[in-house]
Amino acid sequence: MAAGDIARRLKLPQNTLSFHLAALARAGLIASRKEGRSIIYFVDLDGIRGLLSFLIKDCCGGKAELCGPLIASFETRERPA
Repeated sequence: MAAGDIARRLKLPQNTLSFHLAALARAGLIASRKEGRSIIYFVDLDGIRGLLSFLIKDCCGGKAELCGPLIASFETRERPA
């Protein structure tokens, strides 16, 4: 989605949105590409999978085995090309 469209939908000023998008990009959760004069942002699925795996492994008071089936489902899903 184009940055301007995201800002309008979230009712955020462009500079505020840019700050948050930059933080998400540095964290590896989103990526972007330039199309003409617009920057198109999209979810980085590998980054999101990594974040979810980390959060799940860290849950349940350190007993990650309780979340084993859920962890396996994130780690074994086919990644898009």
